[in-house]
Amino acid sequence: MEEYIEFKTEMIPVAGSYDTVIIGGGTAGAVCGIRAAREGNRVLIVEKGIALGGAPVQALVTPVMESFVPHEPLFLEIEDRLRKKGIETRDGIMEYVYSTPEARALVLEEMFREAGGEVLYDTVLCGIKKAERKITAVIVMSVDGLRAIKASQFVDATGDATLSRMAGVPVKAGDEDGNNQMASLRFEMGGIDVEQYRAYCLSLHDTFSPLKEGYFFESAMVAGKGFKLEPIFRRGIEEGLLKEEDLVYYQCFSLPGEPGCMAFNCPHLSHMKKNTDAFARSEAISEGREKVDRLVRFLQKDMPGFQHSFLIRVAAEVGIRESYRIVGKYVLNEDDYVKRARFSDSVGKGDWYIDVHSATKGLVHLEKYKKGEYYEIPYRCLVNNVIDNMLTIGRCISTTFLVQASIRVQASVTDVADCAGKALARAKKQGVLLSQFDGRGLCEA
Repeated sequence: MEEYIEFKTEMIPVAGSYDTVIIGGGTAGAVCGIRAAREGNRVLIVEKGIALGGAPVQALVTPVMESFVPHEPLFLEIEDRLRKKGIETRDGIMEYVYSTPEARALVLEEMFREAGGEVLYDTVLCGIKKAERKITAVIVMSVDGLRAIKASQFVDATGDATLSRMAGVPVKAGDEDGNNQMASLRFEMGGIDVEQYRAYCLSLHDTFSPLKEGYFFESAMVAGKGFKLEPIFRRGIEEGLLKEEDLVYYQCFSLPGEPGCMAFNCPHLSHMKKNTDAFARSEAISEGREKVDRLVRFLQKDMPGFQHSFLIRVAAEVGIRESYRIVGKYVLNEDDYVKRARFSDSVGKGDWYIDVHSATKGLVHLEKYKKGEYYEIPYRCLVNNVIDNMLTIGRCISTTFLVQASIRVQASVTDVADCAGKALARAKKQGVLLSQFDGRGLCEA
């Protein structure tokens, strides 16, 4: 039986009042805020870290994965601004969009502040005030202590549906067994002779990466899947540098403008099955640091091109692929994915495959699309039947577990957030609640 204690109520100062308060300044929150502010809303983003950008910035999730659909304007503008800052965003072969975490954070902050948006960094959500079917204020904790912030609209961009859950919106988590997708703790290394590393991979007839020349290179290894690099990783186990669990997943990418540096999409935190458990996440972070240390030592000793390499940094945030999903007015499902569904209230197009990093079944990839194929995501996946003045955006919109493995990528999240920002501004101008807003006509692409 759970134990409870009573916590006293307090009179909390009101720190401000806005048209729109967005909880979470990741990709979804930042993009949504930019669009809503540009269209006239007074917007505040409450962010627990000290930078906008979320996963690509705090969790080092770079680059943005391939997408072949027409995108909303802000997706294209972000890349254009990165280029103007000297970032080489394309490798010329694949459709990845590269950037460094610092450049992306700077671009998002500049765009938001230029639009008149305000940010409250280093601040966490603690509670809410409700009146019937509306949130009237959020309670946050910062260096000032507890403060209340009022608004007519609220957006849950927390990635874990935190605001939605506080407000009583129903949620689901995990697969049929309740297990979440595998999380990762990414890291970056410098001092790599990328050409020597590439030459070694090619000498093994490793065909994973088409980047055989030029600045960029990508490499990967998954145990038991026939990857050419697996034997050298096996040698690492024999030498006591690695453990079997370190071979679950390995992937790295070049970083633009940083010669000799690569970002690593690993290690997988294979012991954590519940991303919704705070103690499990904390334990997984410690596990991840140990795995990073082993991988770095192994690469330095055994991998050609890494003899003089060094660890630059470990991510400041765990790379969570999936935790909670709201149950909204519509639940995007596998039938929609298979049929390439179209919706009159579309807020974005998805073409990433169902890409499940299963905690128990390994990688599960289902029915990849051909270039030009896509499904649409309806506005009804962002609203719910409990709270009338809130949108939920990002990876925790209303979908099934499998479809969430497709919509969670940066391209889809960015486009949906752009359309969500338009909905916020237009609903305010029309004097309509978000739950009753007609989502037709939001997509420009």
